Amino acid sequence: MSQEFVPDDNESDCPNDDSAAESEQDVVCVTVTGSPKGVRETILTLYRLGFAQVGDWSPVQRAANPNQVMSVLIRRRKRKA
Repeated sequence: MSQEFVPDDNESDCPNDDSAAESEQDVVCVTVTGSPKGVRETILTLYRLGFAQVGDWSPVQRAANPNQVMSVLIRRRKRKA
């Protein structure tokens, strides 16, 4: 797995936030893994469906399995009461 996705223990997932703001947010990660063509097509399909902008996804990285790549989308949303 690429080191780009390994969290740094010294950094918060949400930079410049305080603990109150962090407790009001959920962080959801969506990962697409597959062939380079399949990952690109899936990201474009999700864009056409209004799920996420193409630029919101991470750069494509090598996946654990040979001939596969992955891209990650991180969404933050307010928790509902």
